[in-house]
Amino acid sequence: MLNIRSWPIRRDRAIFIGGAAAVTVLAWFYLVRIASEMNPPSGAGHVHSQHSIDFAATFLMWTVMMIAMMLPSALPFVFAFGAEHRTRRARNLPYVPAGVFLAGYFAMWTAFSAIAALVQQALHRGALLSPMMNATSSVFAGGILVAAGVYQWTPFKDACLRHCRSPLSFLLSDWREGSLGAFRMGIDHGLFCLGCCWLLMAIPFAAGVMNLMWMAAITAFILVEKAAPGGQWFGRIGGAALVGAGTWMIASVSR
Repeated sequence: MLNIRSWPIRRDRAIFIGGAAAVTVLAWFYLVRIASEMNPPSGAGHVHSQHSIDFAATFLMWTVMMIAMMLPSALPFVFAFGAEHRTRRARNLPYVPAGVFLAGYFAMWTAFSAIAALVQQALHRGALLSPMMNATSSVFAGGILVAAGVYQWTPFKDACLRHCRSPLSFLLSDWREGSLGAFRMGIDHGLFCLGCCWLLMAIPFAAGVMNLMWMAAITAFILVEKAAPGGQWFGRIGGAALVGAGTWMIASVSR
């Protein structure tokens, strides 16, 4: 028999999942559109240079990329936060929507997007990225892959990943009251998530900033690493593969 009391919880979760899915789909649609502009019809090459030098457009692109790639893996924390506040609301305690927590989380990734946009501009000026946003140096691209792979085995990565795999532990250890507290909790989780994934997010500089296949692969990798059983070892195996791929790219230069 269905528990009538569980209906509001299921309804709220269904609404949030639907909204998150819609936002994710729209973000990926935007990225597909931008990627298609990277290969325009003849005579439209000015689009390339526009995206390479326009900070606002580059910042927007990275911000949408972070929403598309990081929202799926953030949902377990959002659901845990929302479930706790529904319990508090039933006890007539102050209630804060889960969206406030999510806003704090993406505030951190928005800050990262600004840094990534500045780095991209610097790489364009240094001729390490082409107008098509692809790496121009195999050594540069291979170095990024090796660095990202090695980082997967570091203690700091392990500490951040343990946090990102434990929504309930985070709520117990980092709970803050009120809307400002919820926003701060989102920022705190965003910091751990950033510490876990920042070098994975540098891989587009090696694989192509608008390489949608690599974006989808990184998104799936992060989701499995954070949510699946044995995700820690999956991440380490992936790190070893990145080191191998990067080493091969660097070695191929001298052949």
